[in-house]
Amino acid sequence: MTDTSSSKSMGYYLRTHMREYGMVVALIAILAFFQVMTDGVMLKPVNLTNLFLQNSYIIIMAVGMLLVIVGGHIDLSVGSVVGFIGALAAVMIVHWDLPTIIVIPACLIVGAIIGAAQGYWVAYWRIPSFIVTLAGMLVFKGLTLALLGGASVGPFPDSFQAMSSGFLPDFFAGLIEGRFNIFSMVLGVAIAVILPVLGLRARAKQAKFAEVEEPIAFFAAKHAIAGLAILYVTYLLSTYRGLPNVLIVMALLIAIFTFITNSTTLGRRIYALGGNEKAAKLSGINTKRLTFLTFANMGMLAALAGLVFAARLNTATPKAGLAFELDVIAAVFIGGASMSGGVGKVIGAVVGALIMGVMNNGMSIIGVGIDWQQVIKGLVLLAAVIFDVYNKNKA
Repeated sequence: MTDTSSSKSMGYYLRTHMREYGMVVALIAILAFFQVMTDGVMLKPVNLTNLFLQNSYIIIMAVGMLLVIVGGHIDLSVGSVVGFIGALAAVMIVHWDLPTIIVIPACLIVGAIIGAAQGYWVAYWRIPSFIVTLAGMLVFKGLTLALLGGASVGPFPDSFQAMSSGFLPDFFAGLIEGRFNIFSMVLGVAIAVILPVLGLRARAKQAKFAEVEEPIAFFAAKHAIAGLAILYVTYLLSTYRGLPNVLIVMALLIAIFTFITNSTTLGRRIYALGGNEKAAKLSGINTKRLTFLTFANMGMLAALAGLVFAARLNTATPKAGLAFELDVIAAVFIGGASMSGGVGKVIGAVVGALIMGVMNNGMSIIGVGIDWQQVIKGLVLLAAVIFDVYNKNKA
């Protein structure tokens, strides 16, 4: 009796969370496919490090874009903001000779102001976000060209480059012969242990108020697989140069925004806003302020992505950020967000960004041309949206 009910609950849980975990399975399958097709190059430590560095700015923006899309809006200006902030940082550092410690917070503030300005028109004037951010895209493309004078500006000092190309120092260097970053490995083990502990605490808290939906067997399997994946990836990175600084930044952002969306009133209100704005307003939620804040947050994260991208290139170029918004939006939809708002998770957006990144990296290694790469990515996005509509109609 118990086994039958357990299997039923497991089957029901999988059916109702097909989109969420289906993308994780898809990521694993794509990784395995390219690992075979590239003769093992895909998961080599050097390539894995490059994979994180190359897609860091997409993942950073995907976290912010998720909140915008969950709230029922869209932001087409993020790519142009990336280019503009990179140009601003270059002018401040190279031309004005300002220190990195001043430039980084100043650029983040400017990004937040840009997002807030666009959010103001969307939230308080009810102008569609598509129009406002399309205008923003054109404005900041022009301002980027004006700032740079049509030429690239660089290089940057080491202190600025460290944000994207730096690695965690090994405080235990010398304990093991060869190039192995012990501190990075210890950090990976700690994360692999902490995650299931936090999961158990959240599960126990949920059990006090209602029946826990997720079967215990599925919970155990999920955390075991996630823990092994973290340990394996950390080990591979530790055999090269350790954990990149930007990976730590991404991990912190993912943790912060996962907490906000899952465990705070603010997060629940954003989902309510996207699910039914009129009902949210009637329940006392200040929907205008909420929309304003999601765009301000998106602007700040786009600024951070702009700094990371400029630091990685070691120069600011007029074409920086070109079409980034397409990859970011695609990543969020592939990761399970709904076109109509109110649905989506931070981890899903990150998985979607990784799927895009792995596909770009893998196809480049095996020699697929940029033309067919675009075709394949477009088809993957279309398949993800069709899957979303199919699940809705089935429900």
